[in-house]
Amino acid sequence: MIGRSSVQLGRIFGIRIGASPSWFLFLFLMIYFLSGWFRDVLGGSETEAYLVAVAGALLFFTSLIAHELGHALVARRAGIGIEGIDLWFFGGLAKLSRDSRSPGEEFRIAAAGPAVTLLVCALCLGLGLGLSRAGEFFDNVEFTAASTSPTLALASWLFTINAFLFVFNMVPAFPLDGGRIARAIAWRVTGDKNRGTRFSARLGQGFSYILIGVGALLAFTSDPINGVWLMVLGWFLGQAATGAVATSEFSERIDGVTVGDLMDSEPVAMPADTAALRAQEDFFLRYGWPWFPVVDPASGRFLGILPQERVDGAVAQGQPVLPVADMLDATPDEYRISSDEPLESLLTSEPLRRLGALMVVDGEERLCGVVTVEQVRRALGAAAGAAD
Repeated sequence: MIGRSSVQLGRIFGIRIGASPSWFLFLFLMIYFLSGWFRDVLGGSETEAYLVAVAGALLFFTSLIAHELGHALVARRAGIGIEGIDLWFFGGLAKLSRDSRSPGEEFRIAAAGPAVTLLVCALCLGLGLGLSRAGEFFDNVEFTAASTSPTLALASWLFTINAFLFVFNMVPAFPLDGGRIARAIAWRVTGDKNRGTRFSARLGQGFSYILIGVGALLAFTSDPINGVWLMVLGWFLGQAATGAVATSEFSERIDGVTVGDLMDSEPVAMPADTAALRAQEDFFLRYGWPWFPVVDPASGRFLGILPQERVDGAVAQGQPVLPVADMLDATPDEYRISSDEPLESLLTSEPLRRLGALMVVDGEERLCGVVTVEQVRRALGAAAGAAD
């Protein structure tokens, strides 16, 4: 839905920040509607209202990025890879390389985003109260003030929108953060992740019906624009919740299947001291594969992935005896996995999709197998066939 078509806006803490095409549409609409409100509140020129609206929209999306960074940084501390953060029409999304492995981990990651939003609210409240009397600030929050300063208007707007997002996000309905917190609690109580997921996802389905119903009422009575927006939002939430129910039911059928059950336990690996010319002739030309795992010749420890283009480049540049150890991917960690990892962890693995396989290592980082996308597909097909 988003991710592959997103435009990179930058990086924060090494995490890619992107935006889907729908975000640019939402940014334009937000600036357009905010311009009218700030013109009424500030009582100034069209130019001033437009500039404050641009600042308000950008600060709002900055707060969304901060919210998602809260999720991402806590997840990264738990050892979960972060594939990026994308902004889209309905907000932001931190893309994690795997799901949580414990109720506590799920709770901490889910709660981190709302905690950041609450902090943003507190900062806006403090700034607003510092710049005005309490009554004036809350008149702005209620959209009833006029002839105020641009800074106070911005603080009031950011407080209001982030407070709304905090309350909305804390609704215990999957996939909202409140729903993920509810999943963590149900998971802890039942001891079953799939039951916890279904519990919160059912709540999410019910909440989506409420949003669609309220949206339809508004659309056909007093507020067509917001009504349609609520209906579309409800539909997206309902689809995500329904998908979570289906995923949890399927996860039960593959429960107990591990990477070790699927892997090829006799992988073809290249010793690190292999010369470039020999690697080209004995491995790439012989097998026709685009890459090979490289291991320490003494210990068998996995060192990294060697793509064919690096070997071909070394030979073409007159370095036929250059050892393959000098041509490896500098970050091999993302391509390794332990044999006791569940099959479910492979379903959301971006490195597996990108490379087509993962290297299975033991406790001493020695290569003991390779698991491929095709092996995962066969396992999933067998599980689906068994369910039928």
